[in-house]
Order: sequence, then structure tokens, then C-alpha cells
Amino acid sequence: MAEETRNDSARQAALDYHEFPRPGKLEIRATKPLANGRDLSRAYSPGVAEACLEIKADPSTASRYTSRGNLVAVVTNGTAVLGLGNIGALASKPVMEGKAVLFKKFANIDCFDIELNEPDPVKLAAIVCALEPTFGAINLEDIKAPDCFIVEKLCREKMNIPVFHDDQHGTAIVVGAAATNAMHVSGRRFEDIKIVSTGGGAAGIACLNMLLKLGVKRENVWLCDIAGLVYKGRTEEMTDQKAEYAQDSDLRTLDDVIAGADLFLGLSGPGVLKPSMVAKMSKDPIIFALANPTPEISPDDARAVAPNAIIATGRSDYPNQVNNVLCFPFIFRGALDVGATEINDQMKIACIEGIAALARATTSAEAAAAYQGEQMTFGADYLIPKPFDPRLMGVVASAVARAAMESGVATRPIEDMVAYKAKLDGSVFKSAMIMRPVFEAARSVTRRIVFAEGEDERVLRAANAMIEDTTDTPILIGRPEVIEMRCERAGLSIRPGRDFQLVNPENDPRYRDYWSTYHEIMERQGVTPDLAKAIMRTNTTAIGAVMVQRDEADSLICGTFGQFNWHLNYIQQVLGTPELHPVGALSLMILEDGPLFVADTHVHAEPTGQQIAETAIGAARHVRRFGVTPKIALCSNSQFGNLDTPSGRKVREALAILDAKGCDFAYEGEMHADAALDADLRARIFPNARFDGSANVLVFASTDAASAVRNVLKAKANGLEVGPILMGMGNRAHIVTPSITARGLLNMSAIAGTPVAHYG
Repeated sequence: MAEETRNDSARQAALDYHEFPRPGKLEIRATKPLANGRDLSRAYSPGVAEACLEIKADPSTASRYTSRGNLVAVVTNGTAVLGLGNIGALASKPVMEGKAVLFKKFANIDCFDIELNEPDPVKLAAIVCALEPTFGAINLEDIKAPDCFIVEKLCREKMNIPVFHDDQHGTAIVVGAAATNAMHVSGRRFEDIKIVSTGGGAAGIACLNMLLKLGVKRENVWLCDIAGLVYKGRTEEMTDQKAEYAQDSDLRTLDDVIAGADLFLGLSGPGVLKPSMVAKMSKDPIIFALANPTPEISPDDARAVAPNAIIATGRSDYPNQVNNVLCFPFIFRGALDVGATEINDQMKIACIEGIAALARATTSAEAAAAYQGEQMTFGADYLIPKPFDPRLMGVVASAVARAAMESGVATRPIEDMVAYKAKLDGSVFKSAMIMRPVFEAARSVTRRIVFAEGEDERVLRAANAMIEDTTDTPILIGRPEVIEMRCERAGLSIRPGRDFQLVNPENDPRYRDYWSTYHEIMERQGVTPDLAKAIMRTNTTAIGAVMVQRDEADSLICGTFGQFNWHLNYIQQVLGTPELHPVGALSLMILEDGPLFVADTHVHAEPTGQQIAETAIGAARHVRRFGVTPKIALCSNSQFGNLDTPSGRKVREALAILDAKGCDFAYEGEMHADAALDADLRARIFPNARFDGSANVLVFASTDAASAVRNVLKAKANGLEVGPILMGMGNRAHIVTPSITARGLLNMSAIAGTPVAHYG
């Protein structure tokens, strides 16, 4: 009864997901403004005629003037939908909408789902071919075998855009990647292994074809289906595709042929592979039981017979889920970006190699966060990466694009592949593009960055990325046994003492030097030797600050837990000088329409006019580091002198200070935030403003206002924060916030890793 209730609840939740808040999973949005008559005349008549004439003169310009170059059709006739069978075109629509959503989510590819009431494969192919002017590529989906082979063959012959049957080739690519890494783990070679496969449908045949291309010998492949072994002379349940794998043998059943098999490949049905059959396979067999939702054998039953078996399934609740979403968004992304005329074997193999290589690399922090609690270290239980690994876009799509160019099917070759991959990464790592100049500046030197909270997994992942991707040297404060255990649990190859320096608060040979230094700085502020000793045993922020003060590190990053001002207190104690004092905290908010900087979010709760001016000057200096020309709005509840309030008076004072200094950046105030961001509104209120366009830096008259704007942008505008950047301390310390991610820490390490000279 409880199980039945759970099933009913899950069913209703799935139906509600599809119905509310509006039916379906897709909508169409305009990419151009349509706010007035001018826009209308350009979007439609008469301006649209200009784009039409350009395309008529040169059809290749369709990718410049229309969405065709980023538009895929997901086409089905509903004859083989998931495990539901032939449910018809209309009933397949939720699946096709879902496929379109995956294209958009994982590769930012626009999709139309097209469900066709056409069972005849030749007629279906003719309809698809007629769609070529609309789309940049075709994804065939859920068409029964052998009709799918006919449809794809006819479309590929007649169309000059990629046509890809994902049920065949997507599955084959992911199986190929998993098999490639299974060879690594088990020490086998493709050319030596015996494969026994069940299921002679589209996916099964495509997987076998791909394994041959990877080096498997045809004579070592034994294909079984519902009628048993596919052998020469068999007529029952045969197709041309199965016949290519017919064996000249007297054996007839799966049980007959399974002996000595190295790899079982199942794309058939539940319970097909029995434990007794696994026992006949070679030592430590590879078992890909991919039937959904119930595999050919459960991993538990397989391991009861072969404890060291390497197992993959089609399910998300077991390791090594063979999921086509690892492939199809990214192979289409690469194909579309170079204007490929087809998706060929070279592109598929490049996709396999990219996916397989990612699994062998260190797991990304983003994937680890999406799959908390799962062990993601390359090995028998981690043969392929997770779908939410954001590196798939840059690695796989760029490999596919390169293969398309090298094999001669690209009509729009990419000249700078490094820039192309950076652009792909920028589409999934929102901070990637704007952080590029910061990382480039940081690479000009090697700096030592000490992390106060070295035991935090986010810090460990950031340190690992620093070692892999930058020239900086991480130093971690923490207990060595804890750090080592957490590195291993997170699947990180780095280890203390070998890859990075470690400061152990409980037992470090420099302990006396550290507490003596801290006591010397603080002895006239009530700190006794015993208190200094206690602080240098327990306070990792103070330890890190002392290291920077003693020139054992160049910059400190702290704040992954605790309150900002608590950390700031120790930084000021140890590192503050007449020349170095906290000016303000600057947060870069990355929004859909570009970057917006906000200050002061943390340091001065109620700043003076002088402090607001210093914040604006510091912000201008830091904003330039991102390749952005600062336009600074001094924000208040008063607008250009219309209110005599404390906020208005302070901002007007700051404006006068900036005027007296003759600053070399654009600034204006005091004004409301909407006037700062809306140039038309500002022009109506104050036509003689000092800069045109939208401000890109908002400096507020209190941390309450600045922090509120920062948090609203994060919560409601999907803003991604870089920072906060602690201004005024000569880049010697930065205090992050507890919500920071591992990538956020990597970004902060690049900011901290840039020499002071780069700040101006």
C-alpha cells in the first residue's frame, strides 16, 4: 500500500510539473526589441525584406540573419518512445519537448519538437528533407527499427545539414566512452576482447558498429536477440543490420556463447543476463546492462558472482549511468558552430574521446555540488562524467568542431580554437569571459595565496584548480589528516606536502614565530603572550594574516564561514597600516545583460563622504582590471539635490571630493539606482549628466543599501557574484562570504594573484 501511495504521488508530481504554472516545457522568446514603430518596421515589413534579399543572394547568410544556425528539429513519429513503445506522434510530444529542453539547458541550442503522423519511413524521410530550409540540423528520435535506419539513410543522402538519430548514435557514443575507460581500468585492449550483446535494435547495432571503429574485431562479437544467437543462415527475426554480425557457429543461446566474454552489452530487456552466466564470463568482467527501467541484471546480483565486475546501467541510481545527454547537446553544438554538413565518424570518435578524457580528469566542483555524496573518482564506479559537469561543453563541442574541420565537412571553419573554447566555457561558467583579463594578468607572476579555511572542500577544489590552471601557489591552513581524507573523498589527486604547502595550527614548527609576531603587533592592544598563543592555535584568519605580514604568503583569502567583520578585524589588526586600510567591499554581479559592480557591501555601515569618495576611487581602479571602463553612479535616496537627507548630504560631499581630485573616470550623483541604470530616465530628470548610457558601478551611501541590492540581484535576477573584493589593502587580503562556490574561490585567487602594479 505504501509503495502504491508513493507511485501515485510521483505520478501526480510528474503531471503537475508538465501542467503548471503553464502547460508544457517550452516557449518562444524574441531576441530583438519590439517596443515601438521603428522596431516593428525592422522586424517585419519593410525592413525584413533586406534580410530576405541577402539570403536569396547568398544562402549561407541565413546563419547571420536568422536563427537557423542555432536551430535543431527534434523529429519523431512516436513508434518507439522510451519504454512505452508505439504510442503515436501526439503522445510522444512530452518526450520531444523534454529533448528540446535538454538541448537548450546543456548547449544553449534552440529547438522545435516536430511530431509527425507518418508511419511510412520513406514518406517520413521526405517530410524531414523538406524541412531543411528551416533548421541547422535534425535530431531523429524514437523511430522504431528498422524504419529508423531507412529514414536516417535517406535524409543523410539528400540533406546538406547534420542528421543524427540519437537513439542509435548518442547511445553508441556514450557506450564508446564508457567502454574506452573500462579498457583503461581493467587493462584490456579493444582488439583483444570478446563481446556478447543482447538486442539487435537501432541502439544495439549502432553500439556494435562504434565498438568496431574503436578496435574491436568483428569475429569477436556475438549478437543475441529474442530468437537467440544471430548465426549464418538464420531467418527468424532477422534484418540486414543483424546479419552483418552473424556468426558461423552451432551455438544457439546466450548461455551457450557467454563463456569467456570480457564485455556484456545489453540493450534488450530485464533479467536477460543470469548470475550463472556472469559466472562463465572472464575474470572481472565488464557488464553494460542498459535496459530501462530494469536492467538485464541488477548490479547487486552481478557483483554477488563477480565482486570486481565493472558495471554500467541506464539508471541514475547506480554508478556509470549511460545517458545520451552526455553526448547529443555537445556534438550538435560543435557541428552547428562550424556549419557542418554532416556528423561523421571522426566527429563521433572525437566526442567519445572528449567524454572519456573528462572522466579521467579531476571532477569539477559544479558536478560534485550537483551530485553530493557520490564518489566521483575515476575508476570502476566512475567511467563517464556526470551530465551536469559544465566542462562537457568546452571539451566535447570544441573537439567535435575540430574533427569536423579536419575531416572537411565544416562550411564555417573556426580560426581561433582557443578563443572558441573560451567562449564555450563562458556560456556555462558565467564568470569565465569577464575574468579572462584577470587570469591573464595573474599568469604574469607566481604568487603565494594562503587559504584560512583549508579543510573546506570548496577550498580544496579551488586549490586543485589553481595547481592545474594557474601559476599561483596555494597554501592551506588545516589539519593534514583531515585535508588528506577530504581530498581523497572528493576525488582530488592533490595531497599536502607534495602539491601544496600546509600550515597545521595544531603542530607547526613556525608556531613560536607566529605567536611572537602577533604578540609584538598587538601587545599594546591588550593581547598577552598567552592570548597570542591561543589565537595562533585556533584562529586561522589571524594565522594567515601573520603569514602575509611575515612575507611567507602574498595574499590571504578567508571567510568561507563566519561573519565578514569578524575576519576584517584580524586583517586590520595584523595588516593595517597608515597606507593600507579597508576602503570598501566591491562585488561584481554578472547579469544576463552584462556586469554590474556594487559597493560598499560590507566595510563601512554608515560611511562618511570621504569614505564614499575613496570607495568610488577604489572601485574605478578595480573595475578596469576586468577590462571594463567605469561609469560610477553615487546612489542615494536623494536625486540631484532634491532632498536634504543625511544620505544626500554625504553623497554630495563625496562628489565634491572627487571633483577636487580631478579623477580620470566617469562619475555622477547623487541619484536613484533606476536613474543610474536607465539613461533615458536620467536624461529626463537631469539632462546634463556627466556620462551617457547605463552606469556599471553603483556606490551606495550605506552597506544596508549596497548589500540589499547585491542580495536581490543574486536571488531574483540570477546574478552570479565575483567577490567581494576588499579594496584598500593592497591585495594582501580578501574576505569572501559563506555562500561562495569553489569556482568563486578560484576567481578570488586570480584577483588575489594579480600583483599590486596591475591595480594602478
